[in-house]
Amino acid sequence: MPQIHALITGGAGFIGSHLAESLLNAGQKVTVLDDLSTGRYSNLAQLEGREGFRLIIDTVLNDALSEELIRESDRVYHLASAVGVKLILEQPVRTIETIFRGTDVVLRHCTRFRKRVLIASTSEVYGKGTTVPFREDDDVLTGATCRHRWAYSCAKALDEFLALAHWRETRLPVVIARLFNTVGPRQVGQYGMVVPRFVEAALAGAPLTVYGDGQQTRCFCHVLDVVEALQNILEIPGCLGKVINLGSDEEVSINRLATTIIELLNSPSRIRHVPFEEAYGEGFEDMLRRVPDLERPRQLLGYSPKRDLKTIILDLAADLNSKRTAMVPS
Repeated sequence: MPQIHALITGGAGFIGSHLAESLLNAGQKVTVLDDLSTGRYSNLAQLEGREGFRLIIDTVLNDALSEELIRESDRVYHLASAVGVKLILEQPVRTIETIFRGTDVVLRHCTRFRKRVLIASTSEVYGKGTTVPFREDDDVLTGATCRHRWAYSCAKALDEFLALAHWRETRLPVVIARLFNTVGPRQVGQYGMVVPRFVEAALAGAPLTVYGDGQQTRCFCHVLDVVEALQNILEIPGCLGKVINLGSDEEVSINRLATTIIELLNSPSRIRHVPFEEAYGEGFEDMLRRVPDLERPRQLLGYSPKRDLKTIILDLAADLNSKRTAMVPS
């Protein structure tokens, strides 16, 4: 059987790097395309020199390069995107252009060369929906266009519309994965991700800053559970042409998350609350709950997350501690 060659756009991000490692371990060739704008070389450093691995530092918006890489690949995992609430609010033009133009480039060339492609989407697409848990075919409700916070969700929704249009018109073998709060080793809090931000603070004995009243709930899924599903999803014909939630349905409030991290890490840190307006500016809107319905991935993939919140926190803390230790001069 010929060796599968996978292309991962945005593969230097923390999810992409775990996917690259998993695919290599499964015997596939892997090419990563990443401009390192939010991804980090250190996420892939351990893969350099491994047979079948190649890193290209460039952008998916380089049309000619993307065309060449897609032509020579068998599977395309399109993970390149703008990430994090902070970046989205500070650079809305970059957010929209990076997301939609990049996906357009990938889908055009995958259609031309008939390549199987995964488009990574987000639970943000559900917007301010109130029907919980969120099902893939639910109606979605987003905020006004003057609220920059919704630029990301609308751009990702447009990605989904475009991908499904290619499926309907040409039967492009495409799958859309809506990811819910994926967390784990190699993730950083730089762009506002709450779990690494809290763990970093707890390890340093600094205050854990909760935005709003902390009653909002989220579901956190270990990156290795998500990567296992991503690795299999393009190989299952029943997944093609579908939107599929991937995440955990273990719901926890942000207040409880902060308390759990402090207790698990035996940290002297305290919790402080900061209004959303102070953190993100006037008019910021957030969702009270965000819980995925996992029936579709269970039926199609046999998907069930194996790692609980405690494991996620401890794995992330161990990773951050190892990096801190490596930075201390011997």
